[in-house]
Amino acid sequence: METETIGVNATARDWPYRDLATPLTGVLFRDESVPGVRPGILLVHGGAGLDEHAREQAHRYASLGYTVFACDMLGDGVAGDRDRVIKCLTELRDNPEFMVRRAQAALAELSRCPGTDGRVAAIGFCFGGLAVLTLARSGEPLAGAVSIHGTLATSSPAQPGQVRARLLACHGAEDPHVPLADVTAFSEEMDRAGADWQLIIYGGAMHGFTHAHARPGAIPGVAYHQLGDNRSFAATRGFLAEIFADHAESYPYPLTLSPAAAS
Repeated sequence: METETIGVNATARDWPYRDLATPLTGVLFRDESVPGVRPGILLVHGGAGLDEHAREQAHRYASLGYTVFACDMLGDGVAGDRDRVIKCLTELRDNPEFMVRRAQAALAELSRCPGTDGRVAAIGFCFGGLAVLTLARSGEPLAGAVSIHGTLATSSPAQPGQVRARLLACHGAEDPHVPLADVTAFSEEMDRAGADWQLIIYGGAMHGFTHAHARPGAIPGVAYHQLGDNRSFAATRGFLAEIFADHAESYPYPLTLSPAAAS
């Protein structure tokens, strides 16, 4: 496993793993200056795969003191091959059980990462937003799940009492890829399920509003929105602090000591 220093105290470590026979490679981000064990965050990339945006976001949340595992939902060698990416994304979208299993493989790896204390949340962007909401809809015992400019529609709505995670959805008011009808349907679905959920809509923001390097007009309906980016990060930071404080005595995933703590 290759380790790279990405900040004064932060490191990024390649982390190979598998979902059944499919080889995957995630990246583990940690701020090595933070002592002791800490909550873990599963970060799920957008439709392009584990790209620079996903890595930047993982670093961003690791800088808050969390152990962040940026997972790979596509498989080794898929990212960058447009036809294979579309095929994989379609298969995951159309088969929620497959989506959940692939995400659970990443959760299992996060639980093995050094220094995690068993409290886990999931954050996803675009396609990753759909992935973390699908995981929450399945009843996975996450402390929380955050969808940021993610897909809100689903073919398998949550059943009453099934959603155990607290939910935060951050949405751009001008997002043409997630129309208002989907926003309304999501709200009604979560009310029927009895979920603890909240939705923040950012005026003027389009799809992909956290992509600081998005070229204007390159992809219709996708644009960076600095206020939406900053405000969604602040909202997520506050949400994580709240849910992890409330789960201080709850450890649904195995506690994994760091090498120093275990010695």
